Amino acid sequence: MAKIQLKGMEFFAYHGYYEAERQIGNRYGADITVIANIIDAAEHDKLSSTVNYEKLYNIVKEAIAEPVRLLETIALLVIEQTIAQFPEIEEVEVTIRKFTPPVGGICREASITLNKTREGLH
Repeated sequence: MAKIQLKGMEFFAYHGYYEAERQIGNRYGADITVIANIIDAAEHDKLSSTVNYEKLYNIVKEAIAEPVRLLETIALLVIEQTIAQFPEIEEVEVTIRKFTPPVGGICREASITLNKTREGLH
């Protein structure tokens, strides 16, 4: 098994519990880690046998583009789409960050991390 990661992705989107957040928008960050069997890709130098980084990035980008209220919802959407599109993936971990969240004081970011194997959510 191999660990494949995309770290430090950033997007502008319209999420939040409060209506004002969904209208003004904010910056969001994301990291994704997948555990997959990619030995065939390594042995044969075949992109078709591994997890394509560009496709993985686009899954995150599309999930973040859909306005929702909770960071947890974004993370679950990313996980579900990732598992659906890549049968070689055994486990996915996603962290979603909201920069400068409206908490009534100074806070650089709020984040959640969600992890799921093919068998269930952690």
